[in-house]
Amino acid sequence: MTSPGATGSLHHHEHPGIFNWTDYLTEHGGKPAPVTCFKQPAAPPPNNFCIGMKLEASDPRNLTSTCIATVVGMQGPRLRLRLDGSDNTNDFWRLVDSGDLHPIGYCEKNGGLLQPPLGFRMNPSSWPHYLQKILNGALLAPSSCFIKEPPTPQRNTFQVGMKLEAVDRKNPHLICPATIGAVNKDQIHVTFDGWRGAFDYWCRYDSRDLFPVGWCATSGHPLQPPGHKGSSNIKYSKGEQIMRSGNVAPSPLPVSNAQLTITTKPTSTNQNSPGSSHLSRSANQASPGSGHSPRTATHSASGSVQSLSTSSHGDTSLLHSPSTTVPELDSSSANITATVCIYVNPGCNCGSLLSPNKVSQLPLQFGPGTIHRVLREAVQALVDCSHNEKSVFTLLKEGSGKVIIQANYSNSIHAKRLPVVEKVSTFWNFIEGFLEDLSCCENLYSSQPLDGGCNKCAKAATPAKEDDQTSPQATSSTTSQHRTPPQTEKHEIRMEAPTRVEGSSHHPHKTQSKPPKRRWSSESTENQKVVTSTKVPKVHRRISAFEAEASSTTELKPSRPSNHPSHWSIDDVVRVISDTEPALSGFTDLFRIHEIDGKALLLLTSDMMMRYMGLKLGPALKLCHVIEKLKQRK
Repeated sequence: MTSPGATGSLHHHEHPGIFNWTDYLTEHGGKPAPVTCFKQPAAPPPNNFCIGMKLEASDPRNLTSTCIATVVGMQGPRLRLRLDGSDNTNDFWRLVDSGDLHPIGYCEKNGGLLQPPLGFRMNPSSWPHYLQKILNGALLAPSSCFIKEPPTPQRNTFQVGMKLEAVDRKNPHLICPATIGAVNKDQIHVTFDGWRGAFDYWCRYDSRDLFPVGWCATSGHPLQPPGHKGSSNIKYSKGEQIMRSGNVAPSPLPVSNAQLTITTKPTSTNQNSPGSSHLSRSANQASPGSGHSPRTATHSASGSVQSLSTSSHGDTSLLHSPSTTVPELDSSSANITATVCIYVNPGCNCGSLLSPNKVSQLPLQFGPGTIHRVLREAVQALVDCSHNEKSVFTLLKEGSGKVIIQANYSNSIHAKRLPVVEKVSTFWNFIEGFLEDLSCCENLYSSQPLDGGCNKCAKAATPAKEDDQTSPQATSSTTSQHRTPPQTEKHEIRMEAPTRVEGSSHHPHKTQSKPPKRRWSSESTENQKVVTSTKVPKVHRRISAFEAEASSTTELKPSRPSNHPSHWSIDDVVRVISDTEPALSGFTDLFRIHEIDGKALLLLTSDMMMRYMGLKLGPALKLCHVIEKLKQRK
């Protein structure tokens, strides 16, 4: 049985047909967990929802709040939901038979009150009007779409070594083959086959993120193949392989500074991706608490899409072993992991092949992340934004790299492996070449945010005499200097054009005929020769524009506005709060995000600040004290 959601976008997944559980279990062994272990129905439920339908759902970041949600995507019986009043960075997935999904009106009927989502982008006082506006004429999900949640198993019957399918919680659109690594009372440890690291997790045995073997195939949901071993530039001796040590539950292991780890990871937002195999100094690169510990596995650097079905290893022992490590290599032969970030400028000309409406819905940036992950997300997004996926897909040159792009046309899914892209310079050359093939503005994807918009597109829209000497470097440099706060000076470097592109480049002849057009900040550099007049400082984090404004505001110490607080602008509110109570200056970004001007400020209460702005009791009470003082002003 195939549900309506089965035909949803598969672009984040490998082809669902290339992984076969029967062959996998025959080759590697393992026992599928019985269906009775799971809090799932015997047969996957039908998905009768449609894109655009509205329903009531619990805010996953504040489970006590019931919000309005819109169906923005579907895969099999799973729904991708977006809370109205929020943005696409907080989308979440739910099964159609989840207990926290209800038709519109359920909350009111049961004496509840619909709440704005955490991080509501407008003034909290405008919520009632906003709610009425979004529900007026909306497509409401009928009650027939909602299915009763299945019963919870009486006890935990999972055993170590059992196979299952599980949601990757750091990439929740993915369901992957997994193994029970440990059992502790009602808790189980889920380890993903072929991947190691921070992606494994502990959960309750009745989690709705766990599915029996074969669930994806039955429900029409794509199944991400496990990590697999292929050809690698690193040769391992038998003594370098660390084997499985009993049934001890996996735990984070310290990595010596004198070791390198082969890493690769599947996909999406804010994590490395399965097509991204690279060498990284784990101990030095991962920042504390960043959650970027990669899964470890070796990845094939060549072969067709069919080769992705190869298994992780002939021996399942590595599925539960500590990270496989090799002695540190000479720095001349190992590249330090490069991090890149693409900023999307939807106002730029997107050419005739892309849909402006779809481009406007792209995220504001891809990354920061590994080269392979960001490349796959950015290129796949352009394919998905096309009027005709085939026309854009055929422009991609096939190679032997680690990034795979998919397109859906002619009633089938087509996959293509991109050329080898291992360096930042090669990465930007590929992006620029592809944008040129699409006849897009070269600033549609940029290495720096364009706060003032694209000068090139602005000039094209307003006929005027253009300076032929104006270059993207100047635009990028100016933008970078504009966004950089005074106390953190970001030095820019120009990467030398590579004399030889590794493997197959998207446009090898262009690389030789003209120099690279991009400049990169110190946040997206790699271990290669650079031209710079000053030593590049190590930047630990990106400082937002709001912080830059706050820092300059603090230095100038302007006087308090003389008019009544109800007439203050958002900037006035931020400035007064910072001057009146310096301890609260760290929360001023929230006032910009929620667009709180003077009139809205006077309406705030401690409950509203804690519920909608996420403030704790202490800062909320301090702000209330400031507001009370302001109300007494004449």
